[in-house]
Amino acid sequence: MKLTKPIALAAALVLGTSACFARLTARQAFTEAPQSVFPLLNLDARLDMIDYFESGMANTSKNAMEGQSRITAMTPDKVSISMSEASDYELCLLPTADGDTAIVVIATVATPAPDSRMSVYSKDWGKNLTSGAFSKPVLSDWLSEEGKERAAEVEGLVPFLLISYSYDPASGVLTLTNNTGRFLSSDIYEIVKPCLKGSITYKWNGKQFVP
Repeated sequence: MKLTKPIALAAALVLGTSACFARLTARQAFTEAPQSVFPLLNLDARLDMIDYFESGMANTSKNAMEGQSRITAMTPDKVSISMSEASDYELCLLPTADGDTAIVVIATVATPAPDSRMSVYSKDWGKNLTSGAFSKPVLSDWLSEEGKERAAEVEGLVPFLLISYSYDPASGVLTLTNNTGRFLSSDIYEIVKPCLKGSITYKWNGKQFVP
């Protein structure tokens, strides 16, 4: 039986309202992400990856570089992705102070040691919120008390830092791990090791990540 126009309109409004209040999941955010966020994965590849994971299969999907990608873990708030042999991604949901949701995407390259970049977006992917949500630590933030006393020496011996990121939605904690010792020569690292922190943690407060 066909619905009359008024009834059909009412049904559409109810469904639309329900959709507006439906909770965003990491799975949904992964499928709706623009191609620029996951340039190696088109929508078909992402949907296949979800199907394989939810079916308990270890199958991989071919990405744009002819490599193999797969989902390694998925919860309502987080999707972990093995993008290639040398890179991994995390997509996590962030509850915002105004009751909405933001999305954090962490991309980690494995060579010469794990090194990450992180971006924060609005839930519809329309806005890049990174600059207001996170201030990337500089070398001085990684210095221990001894390192602060030997700052000039450390700066001369450490050309750059390789830092990997990981976010835990359950605790709201973002952990940055210093992997610099994995690419420095052993003799140089022994000199600077007491001067550098092994990790730094941040807490998501609904608006930004704070140390």
